[in-house]
Amino acid sequence: MNIPQNLRYSDDHEWLRIEGEEAYIGITDFAQHELGDIVFVDVDTVGETLAKNETLGTIEAVKTVSDILMPVAGEVLEFNEAIADNAASINNDPYGEGWIVKIKMADPAEAAQLKDATAYSAFIGL
Repeated sequence: MNIPQNLRYSDDHEWLRIEGEEAYIGITDFAQHELGDIVFVDVDTVGETLAKNETLGTIEAVKTVSDILMPVAGEVLEFNEAIADNAASINNDPYGEGWIVKIKMADPAEAAQLKDATAYSAFIGL
């Protein structure tokens, strides 16, 4: 199970990669493994400001549909159009090509409340 050290993690299995006041959000390797083959991602919140834990979109796998939640509050700036055409890239590269949205964080300090890689590993039982 891949859990990069440079990311922060939510209890709902989203990851956050911080770049200044902006951040990228995706789902963890654990989450994509649990979901199975991902076939579609729906994000219609670009341009909206969302609260922490608010739904930013949905992710559809062969067997289920799950909400994608905001790990921190912020404005959704961009949807990764590459996954619109190839949602399986989330399965293949969840921390790279499979990122889902780019946001502007409302309060970058809020990210400190998320788990680091060690805490997330323990949370999922590794």
